Amino acid sequence: MSVPVSQLITPDILKPARYLGNELGAVHKPWHGDPSQIGGVTNNDLMVRWCLTYPEVYEVGASNLGHIILYSILNAQAGQLCDRTYLPAPDLAAKLRSTQTPLFAVESKRSLQDFDILGFSLGYELGATNILEMLDLAGIPLTWQERSAIAPNQNHYPLIFAGGQTATSNPEPFADFFDFFALGDGEELLPEIGEALKAAKQAGKSRQESLLALVQVPGVYVPQFYDMNPDGSVVRNRDDVPQRILRRVSAPRPEHSIGLVPLVETVHDRLTIEIRRGCTRGCRFCQPGMLTRPARDVKPEDVVNTIERAVRETGYNEFSLLSLSCSDYLALPAVGIEIKNRLKDDRVSLSLPSQRVDHFDKNIANILKGDGRQQGLTFAPEAGTQRLRDVVNKGLTDEELLRGVKTAYEQGWDRVKLYFMIGLPTETDEDVTGIARTIAWLQQECYITGRKHLSVNVTISNFTPKPHTPFQWHSVSTEDFNRKQKLLKAEFRRIKGLKANFTDVRISAMEDFIGRGDRRLAPVIRRAWELGAGMDAWFESADRAFQAWASAIADADLQWQIPSPQIEQSLPWDHINTGIDKQWLIDDWHRAIAAQTVPDCSFHGCSKCGICGPEFGHNIIVPPLPIPEFIGNISVTNQESVQRLRITFGKLGSMALISHLDLMRLFERAARRASIPLAFTSGFHPMPRIVAANALSLGCSSSGEVADFELATTVPLAEFQARLIAQLPAEIPIYSTQEVDLSQASAAVMLRQAGYTLTLEVQELGNRDLESAIALVKAATSMPMPKTTKSGNLQMLELRDRLSDIELISQELPTIRYVGSCMADGNNLKPEYVLFMLHQFSEGTTWQIAHVHRDRLIFA
Repeated sequence: MSVPVSQLITPDILKPARYLGNELGAVHKPWHGDPSQIGGVTNNDLMVRWCLTYPEVYEVGASNLGHIILYSILNAQAGQLCDRTYLPAPDLAAKLRSTQTPLFAVESKRSLQDFDILGFSLGYELGATNILEMLDLAGIPLTWQERSAIAPNQNHYPLIFAGGQTATSNPEPFADFFDFFALGDGEELLPEIGEALKAAKQAGKSRQESLLALVQVPGVYVPQFYDMNPDGSVVRNRDDVPQRILRRVSAPRPEHSIGLVPLVETVHDRLTIEIRRGCTRGCRFCQPGMLTRPARDVKPEDVVNTIERAVRETGYNEFSLLSLSCSDYLALPAVGIEIKNRLKDDRVSLSLPSQRVDHFDKNIANILKGDGRQQGLTFAPEAGTQRLRDVVNKGLTDEELLRGVKTAYEQGWDRVKLYFMIGLPTETDEDVTGIARTIAWLQQECYITGRKHLSVNVTISNFTPKPHTPFQWHSVSTEDFNRKQKLLKAEFRRIKGLKANFTDVRISAMEDFIGRGDRRLAPVIRRAWELGAGMDAWFESADRAFQAWASAIADADLQWQIPSPQIEQSLPWDHINTGIDKQWLIDDWHRAIAAQTVPDCSFHGCSKCGICGPEFGHNIIVPPLPIPEFIGNISVTNQESVQRLRITFGKLGSMALISHLDLMRLFERAARRASIPLAFTSGFHPMPRIVAANALSLGCSSSGEVADFELATTVPLAEFQARLIAQLPAEIPIYSTQEVDLSQASAAVMLRQAGYTLTLEVQELGNRDLESAIALVKAATSMPMPKTTKSGNLQMLELRDRLSDIELISQELPTIRYVGSCMADGNNLKPEYVLFMLHQFSEGTTWQIAHVHRDRLIFA
């Protein structure tokens, strides 16, 4: 029997704030819609209800830029609602299954079955098992065949679709699981899908009729309207659907990046702004470079203005500029310096993803330096020899590689990260050992007297051929990978200052097996999931996860290694029209074997790949701009504290489920949004001077918390409080603000006691009631409690000395109030200690704590 979701999101699960759906920027549209939004029509069914689903834990999904952008765009549509959900952690998943409660959307807390469309982001081959896990948790049949068979003429279940790079590249291995796929960019495609479904709902169309309406939208692929040939290729089975499905292309929309600000720390805990979509470098191994053409630059003024606005509105203290190759955004130096100049007094730092080493110069160094932290630098030479870099069309010479790395070293970086691949076409052992020679050469050349040599962190990835690239006709083997990894490890042992990381060969084998497969793989994926091959399994036990996949493949009588397809052979993904002409890919494959390079068509002549035209558009390139004078790095004038303001605040409702560290992060971002001039600590990593008197345990509510804010500029009390309240959730009320002399000890040091109200539940009824037990506790002169320390030693805590007062508030609903010690040295009377004291006089009656509320903090 299912239970309310609120009964599942409790302090006993890890990071319950993941599932609250109350982040800054979360949109809560009424479930039945606003008739004024849909032309005054009152038919509730006209509201199209989406749930965007990221098949990873919240910390990954909530920081994904595409997820944030599409969520924002869909909620901006009239008559459409968009909620979200993520892969629940194992503890919540176990609760859902044990209570038979279906997986829910985080904002509405409704079952996923209640939505019209359930969309999954499929950006990685092995992510498919997570999708099956989520469908199973939601109580939704896993395949479109099963869903259609249950109610062929009704819309009993949501329409299930997938988008993302893997879905666009080769949807066939996953075709059985989805009603449709959204191919390419979703900014325009998804709203069009919503409008088509709205019309289908209004007309009362069946599930299949709705899909037939959706397939008319360019970019929508409905697998059931297509069949697989014996060779794995796909053809349509009816004449009223497209023969080939078009990949959609949209312009970047940075304004929609200003969205969700999570309460918990995420994988990419920063603001991300896209500056360029698409890449025309033509690296032959790179699927994103082929599937995102043409290149589309964002206007520099839009980038700068969006970042400035977003920093003010979100409170983030770090932002990242995003592109497949940020260095190819020619206005980057000018934009970066302009942003640094505008935000230099706001203590906001900028980071860049992996960038082209040949474009790294002093201007880029100035963009990345000066926030009190040394941003990491990542370069990707990809191959260890010039010949092999020409084979992959990297467009990088040894001289350019050295110049970029040497510039980084001269600008203060003592360590860089480098990425290389093994298993590339035509690769020899000389090319493999060339990786080690290249690293040693860079270290030798990067030396300044008085400084240590350059240190290098290197990641060695195993190349896996991808669809829609010139290398899709190449094959790789695990034996070859293992041999080359062993060869490189031997070479690396001779190099000092080198830390190497090698990608697990088994994961690479799985990526290749699924990525270039056909529809025969759907039962394999399903069986692997049944055997426990979720993404989390790779981190918990790679051996167990790999065995699950191996067993599933063996059961299907298939082979691990994907043989090299013949040039003339039809491929399982040929029906996807990415815009790149297949003959051009064939020609480029032959150019690769001959180590012939192709110039970047964004800056040189057209390479005739077939992209440019009315369907996909053309390259949009912003020329280099004059670089503003660099005013300087982050100001350090707000180091010193000139004012200390002490607030008394509450932590109520759902906010009781955010951790102490998350609360401190929330305060910092709220203060930034409120333009409160915080003072900062000194040192390598300056931190805002916000200190809570005492950390409140997760799940406890309070109406008596205290925190000190130290400011670099004096602000009137009433103004400070009003500005901060405006940026905090209603469940974090501020009750009062007072000014405290800076010479006075901090609230944490002065704290002596705390008052609590405990709500209890009777677990077992014995011979003594709560009132009698309380009286005996008060009368006791000693109350020792054994406790095992972290080192395993047994010590005795004297609890009676820590108790000042205790009283019964209600016998019917067992409630007590007590005052006990609460000091910085750990001399505390925790609620569970009070429960221990009561049980010493309970005579068989046992209680458990249902809720803890801290009423007040008491200072010396």
